[in-house]
Amino acid sequence: MSSSSKKTCLKCGNAIEGPVEDPAAEKYPACSACWKEWTTYAIMVMNELRLDMSLPEHRKALRKYERAFFGLEKGVGEVQKNPEKPPSH
Repeated sequence: MSSSSKKTCLKCGNAIEGPVEDPAAEKYPACSACWKEWTTYAIMVMNELRLDMSLPEHRKALRKYERAFFGLEKGVGEVQKNPEKPPSH
């Protein structure tokens, strides 16, 4: 008996069909479209926050944004798309 347990994307809720292009996306799980959206957003986060991926605390900060992106963590603000405008607090 084969159990065909369909995975659904944690971000959009759609069924994940076929193999995922990036094995890292399977840890959430995430569909290809949402994972691609995350990788684009991650670059923006790294640039905005000037993260250095050689530093453990910077990798941890990016993971926090990653978890928040997929709805697993609260309390991380959105990185502003307009760097000229500081976020209002």
